[in-house]
Amino acid sequence: MKALSILIVDDEKRVRSSLRHLISMYFPGANIVGEAGDIESAYLEIKLHKPDLVLLDIQMPDGNGFDLIKKFMPVDFKVVFITAYNQYAIQAFKYSALDYLLKPVNPEELIKVLEKATAKKNESFLMEKMESLVENMNNVNQKKIVLNTQEFVHIVKLSDIIQIEADRNYTTFYLVNNKTILISKSLIEFEEILSTSNFFRVHHSNLINLVHVLKIDKQNMQVIMSDNSKITIASRKKEQLFSLFDKTRIG
Repeated sequence: MKALSILIVDDEKRVRSSLRHLISMYFPGANIVGEAGDIESAYLEIKLHKPDLVLLDIQMPDGNGFDLIKKFMPVDFKVVFITAYNQYAIQAFKYSALDYLLKPVNPEELIKVLEKATAKKNESFLMEKMESLVENMNNVNQKKIVLNTQEFVHIVKLSDIIQIEADRNYTTFYLVNNKTILISKSLIEFEEILSTSNFFRVHHSNLINLVHVLKIDKQNMQVIMSDNSKITIASRKKEQLFSLFDKTRIG
């Protein structure tokens, strides 16, 4: 198997040196073909070396990582963004289904993204995902999530999600206007991403959007959603759900 070729792009020399050291120590099979500290030199390095993977800082002196990617659309290399942004921005990355490393880089996280890059096909719909990321970072009240299926990349407003239902290793998103999207990921992955955005795991098979709850049927222990679907409330979740509506303004 061909060694994974990597280009490191970051305006801080110490960060580039640290990444070189970590890669050589924890992923010695990789081949670091070069590095760059700004957009212009990164563009030339990519043209010259044609790397499999670019570790890409977002903010640089002469632009940002998105400006660089646009020069190569459609992209024929994989991209992992490097960021020092706050937790809100990290959520934006998760919503947008883009790979990232948080500064200072954790060796275990670096290994994960390198292993993923080794096995993964070229990034699909990268531009759409980046546009979703930028919009999520700029618009606090209208977040969107990227959902990958075999045929499409769906950009979905969180406010349009009524509930998410698990079926073994698959997950179905139920949206407004009777739309559904089937994803080949487990529900727990989406619970982790959406837990801070008005979503609540009401049952082991159901993650609901609290904004779409019409009422709670206490007698039958069910929530009735805006599409009139009825979802069972797990007994262990009852008190926590009730407390959310007692103490928290939803929306």
